[in-house]
Amino acid sequence: MTLTKEQFIDEIKSMSVLDLADIVKAIEEEFGVSAAPAAVAMAPGVAVAEAAVEEEQTEFDVKITDIGAKKINVIKAVREVTPLGLKEAKDLVESAPVVVLEQISKESADEAKEKLEAAGAAVDLV
Repeated sequence: MTLTKEQFIDEIKSMSVLDLADIVKAIEEEFGVSAAPAAVAMAPGVAVAEAAVEEEQTEFDVKITDIGAKKINVIKAVREVTPLGLKEAKDLVESAPVVVLEQISKESADEAKEKLEAAGAAVDLV
């Protein structure tokens, strides 16, 4: 009896992990192959992909994580670093943790962070 690929996959799905491990060992012995080199060969590719992701970040978000005890000063600082009006700035500050500025340069993000921290807020750059 010859199994189709779908039937073969269905059979594999119904097996226990121990049975599958035994089958892999038997196939390795029968055909003189090893399943391990394929996994090892994939590892360098994964490392290359992770390295590409870890490129230097050029755009930052300024996030207030805590407004601290000086809420009015933080509202003033938010108005200073954003084009928001008084009510919008107040609503934004009261909804902390919240992103105040999005996708800005490192220099601008550092300046905004300094102003907000000087006003009493806890700020993260993300």
